[in-house]
Amino acid sequence: MARGWESKSVESQMESAEDKPGAPRGVMTPEEAARYRQRETLRLARARVRQQLESATEPRYVKLLTDTLQDLEARLAQLK
Repeated sequence: MARGWESKSVESQMESAEDKPGAPRGVMTPEEAARYRQRETLRLARARVRQQLESATEPRYVKLLTDTLQDLEARLAQLK
C-alpha cells in the first residue's frame, strides 16, 4: 500500500515540475544550460535581496539593497 502512495507522490511532483514556468524542457545544449543556471542564480539572488530589503531599516543599507536589486533585474532582463 505504501509503495503505491509513494509512486503517486513522485508522479505528482513530476507533473508540478513540468508545469513550472521557466523549467527546462528536453535536452539543452551546454550554452542553454549555462544561461538557465545563470538566470536561476540571478532569480535566487533577487529573492534574497528582496527579503533583506523588507527588514532593512538603515537608510544606507536600504539604498545599497535597492541599487543591487535594480542591477539584478537589469541583468535578468538581458538574459531573456
